[in-house]
Amino acid sequence: MKKIIQILAIVGLPFALSAQHLEAGILLGGANYVGDLSNNSGNLYMKETKLAAGAFVRQNFNHLLALRLGFNWARVSGQDANVRNDDYVRNRNLSFRSSILEFSAIGEFNILGYQPYALARPFSPYIFVGVAGAKFNPKARYLGNWEELQPLGTEGQGMTGFNDPYERFTISIPFGIGVKYALTDRINLGLELGARPTLTDYLDDVSGAYVSYPVLLAGNGELAAALGNRTGELTQSGEPAIVETGLQRGDEANKDWYFILGVTVSYNFLDTGLMGSRRRGGRRAGCYD
Repeated sequence: MKKIIQILAIVGLPFALSAQHLEAGILLGGANYVGDLSNNSGNLYMKETKLAAGAFVRQNFNHLLALRLGFNWARVSGQDANVRNDDYVRNRNLSFRSSILEFSAIGEFNILGYQPYALARPFSPYIFVGVAGAKFNPKARYLGNWEELQPLGTEGQGMTGFNDPYERFTISIPFGIGVKYALTDRINLGLELGARPTLTDYLDDVSGAYVSYPVLLAGNGELAAALGNRTGELTQSGEPAIVETGLQRGDEANKDWYFILGVTVSYNFLDTGLMGSRRRGGRRAGCYD
C-alpha cells in the first residue's frame, strides 16, 4: 500500500503543481445598500449607486476551487426623499452616506472549470461565499457639513436608560455570482455581483425609536437632537418636530445589506518552468484536468 501511495504521489505531482497558481487583481464598479433609509428595507434605489473599488489575491487550487483574499472600498448612501409610496417614511426626512472598508476571505467554485494555462478552459461562471469584516462610518449633511452620526447618539445611545453606542465595525457574509474569461493565459477579465448581509442595523445610523427632542437635547446635545429627528426641516417654520420617546424611527426587524457589482482584471503568476509552453491550443495531456 505504501508503494502504491508513493507511485500515485509521483504521478500526481505534475498535475498538482500545474493546476495550482496564484493570481492578483483589481476590481472597479459600483455599490448600493438596502436598509432603513431605502424605504425601510423595502427597495434598492439605483440612483443611490456609488463607486466601489478593490484589490485581491486568489489562490487557484485546481480548475474548480479557489480561495480569494480581498480588500474593497465602497460608498453607500440612502435618503427618505427617494420614497414615493409612504408619506410617513418620506416625512422622516433622514439621509446618510458612508464609506465601507471591507476585508474578506471568499471561496469560489468554477461551475465549468477554469484553466488559463494554454487557454484550455478560458471561460467559466462561478459562485462564491465567504466572510468579511467591514468598517463603516455613517454621516449626514447638515448646514453644509458632513457630520459623523455615531458619536452623536441620535437614538439616545450613551444616555442613561438607553443603549450603548453601536460599533462601527460589523461582520458580513459576501455571496454571489460572477463570470471570468482568460484573455491570455496571464490576463483574466471578470464580472461579479455580490450581496453582503451584515450583522448590524446601523450602516445608516437608523434602527430603533425616536428620543424626544428635549430629552435628546439635554442628554446628547443640540446636533444630536437636530439630526435625530429632521421632520421639522420640511415644515414652513423649520422648527424641530417634537415626538414622544419610543415612537418608531427605524426598521429594527431587518439588518442592513450592501452590494458590490464590479469588473475585475487579474494577472496569473504561472511558473514557466513547470508549465512550459502556453501557446493557444498547446495543451498537453496530464497537465490539467
